[in-house]
Amino acid sequence: MTWETITLLFFAGLSAGFIDSIAGGGGLISVPALLWAGLPPQMALGTNKMQSTWGTLMAVRKYAKAGLVSWHQVRLTVLVTFVFACLGTWTVTQVSNEVLKKIVPWMLLGIAVYVLLSPSLGKTSAKARLSLAAFACLAGSGLGFYDGFFGPGTGTFWAMACISLLGLELTRATAFTKVVNLTSNLASLIVFVASDRVHYPIAAAMIAGQLIGGRLGAGMAIRHGAPFIRVIFITVVFAMVIKLLWDQLA
Repeated sequence: MTWETITLLFFAGLSAGFIDSIAGGGGLISVPALLWAGLPPQMALGTNKMQSTWGTLMAVRKYAKAGLVSWHQVRLTVLVTFVFACLGTWTVTQVSNEVLKKIVPWMLLGIAVYVLLSPSLGKTSAKARLSLAAFACLAGSGLGFYDGFFGPGTGTFWAMACISLLGLELTRATAFTKVVNLTSNLASLIVFVASDRVHYPIAAAMIAGQLIGGRLGAGMAIRHGAPFIRVIFITVVFAMVIKLLWDQLA
């Protein structure tokens, strides 16, 4: 591994951490970068979970310090998400995820269109449609399993669930999303580490970038609030849709 490659992976980690801390979707940058560096797909996924976990941790720390994380509100969802993310990651080592690859881009496209047509979405808090326990069981099991099994768009799905089902405004929904993303990342990482699918030297270079990017992105999201997050959110979702559809057609 040359120093040029290590440097490029550092900046890939920084860019991914910045995007991930605001709207999710950093894997659009980091996973292709790891594959470009020559890692086998399973090793690339495991290494990506290792480096993204640290960037998400930095973002969570930043949001928590700003008082945007309600630990009472999120704790049950964290527990359910952890269990089902472990199950999802184990399952993906046993079966194919080809069907999800075909379905997810269209789900993401539907969310992006909905957000575009709902300019007031997430600007203010709204009435919750589910109790915290019901939300934890529904979203924690479904999205926890999904993130462990496949992953693209998980942050987007979490943010929409927090806004539409818990009634959170966009900034607090993003903070909630980062906590549960960290949970599913850690759960998946445990499985990948146990199966020896992490390239630690490469992960270390990308973690350094992730820590910087996660801190910068979360800081900008907190400073500029919902309008800034909304723009990044829609941009990332459309980028994910294009990338996933391109992969299908290529």
